[in-house]
Amino acid sequence: MPFTDTPWPNGSPCWADIAVPDLPRALDFYGAVIGWSFVDTGEDYGHFTICQTEGRAAAGIGPVMQEGQPSFWTLYLATDDVDATSKLVTEGGGSVLAGPMDIPDTGRMAVCADATGGVFGLWQAAGQVGIEVFNQPGSLVWEDARLTDVARGREFYRGLFSYRYAEVPGMALAEYGTFGLGEEPLGGMGGTMGSPEGTPSHWLLYFGVGSVDASVAAASERGGTVMMAAQDTPFGRMAVLTDPFGAPFAVHQELAEADEG
Repeated sequence: MPFTDTPWPNGSPCWADIAVPDLPRALDFYGAVIGWSFVDTGEDYGHFTICQTEGRAAAGIGPVMQEGQPSFWTLYLATDDVDATSKLVTEGGGSVLAGPMDIPDTGRMAVCADATGGVFGLWQAAGQVGIEVFNQPGSLVWEDARLTDVARGREFYRGLFSYRYAEVPGMALAEYGTFGLGEEPLGGMGGTMGSPEGTPSHWLLYFGVGSVDASVAAASERGGTVMMAAQDTPFGRMAVLTDPFGAPFAVHQELAEADEG
């Protein structure tokens, strides 16, 4: 199983979290949909809860800080110097929304918006490397930056981490391609891809599951909605859902697993 206990390389997706208005309901939802177990970090940390797979950190869920705050998944990119990368964010036309700030005994972070308005985080590991489990059911397996201005977004992110962009067979690079630090892609970057008119730039996170169809059913039973029905693609079986608080995310299943299931 893919596990890690070392800090992620600069520019790597390394953490994901969400703030919700009803923490117990969120834990019930994501436990059923993705299969996570949970560890409450306690009152000192606002009951921020670590989502785990096989005892390893996979993501985080916490309560919203103020009433009416929207819920959405935030993807964090690894950096060995949050302050320096935050400076590059503003120099590249983005903005720093929160931080940089220390999380005691854990790391240093910032929350930013890219030059097209898409929100993302930066994470400098200390006691917590971020994601400890990856590329398997119950973990982050892919992420897409869905941007209102693809060219500007690519220029912005390349200014932070020197990403390389590559084509996906059958798709124009101007519409969608991968980003990475070497030959292996880290995720995708492209347009808003059929989202309703006016949808702002955002990151869509894909979590691996044992059965997409079972996850869709569990989400529907617990107040989630289906934005894209389960379907087979050249990259696996997937669906796009929202949780009970309106936060979108995707679930993904390897085709071999889908065929067996």
